Amino acid sequence: MHAINYESPKTIDEAVKLLAAHGEKARPLSGGTDLLIQLRAGTRRPDFVVDIKHIADLCKISFSAQHGLSLGAAVPCLEIHENPHLRRHYPGLTEAAHLIGSLQIQSRATVGGNLCNGSPAADTTPALIALGAMARIAGPGGERTVPVEGFCLSPGRTVLKPGELLVEFQIPAPAKYSSDAYLRFIPRNEMDIAVVGVGVALTLDPANDHVVAARIALGAVGPTPIFATQAVQALVGKKLDDAAIANAGTLAIAAATPIDDMRGTAEYRRHVVGVLTRRALAIAATRAKASA
Repeated sequence: MHAINYESPKTIDEAVKLLAAHGEKARPLSGGTDLLIQLRAGTRRPDFVVDIKHIADLCKISFSAQHGLSLGAAVPCLEIHENPHLRRHYPGLTEAAHLIGSLQIQSRATVGGNLCNGSPAADTTPALIALGAMARIAGPGGERTVPVEGFCLSPGRTVLKPGELLVEFQIPAPAKYSSDAYLRFIPRNEMDIAVVGVGVALTLDPANDHVVAARIALGAVGPTPIFATQAVQALVGKKLDDAAIANAGTLAIAAATPIDDMRGTAEYRRHVVGVLTRRALAIAATRAKASA
């Protein structure tokens, strides 16, 4: 049996020092819903597990209408979904958090862990990208921030360097007449991995329904989550009518680079991207109009 040393730091500095001292031989433990499975399967064999759940700064939610949301990387998904401020101002993010496994899993799993696992099918990552979230990272050389759309480099690989730790997400305050939505398609009714996931955020001009700002992100249709830039550019400045929504869906399909696997063919995934993009845009638009 492979021996593992367990560490439980109480501060970010302590955690960074432990991770830096042991390098590739150390892994942070947040919810553990991915790491524990990997340990049992033998796909990861660290010598040190650094439990970050007892670091208060990583377990905080702070929101204000002026400064937006600071979301600790170790906040459980269940706490995100049940927070009334987040459900009101960031409904798409709370929807994504609520789709991760069962309630028991959601009480442990974290958005930070969901991102750091580096899966292109992670549910919360497209929702974060749609909101323009920034990831704050602490490491031996100090702190840096990275846009969430640039965090994942390939399946299972992220921008985190040895000794670095994801600390929190910084999400802008929603503008007036704006909202977001997240939709995914899975073969089963619940507790499955996304065949396609789509996160959308919109800001509308209430006078004429023109799109002031938009962001569209895709999951499970490429080696990393995808920020659908061209689909967004085609929306901004246009009236959000059926034609504009349909065009955005078509451009989102063009941004997708799916593969055939046991959960769906590439052709099928492209079709679902268009469907979910159109639906998510319609939902976000309805919410944006009702947000004032």
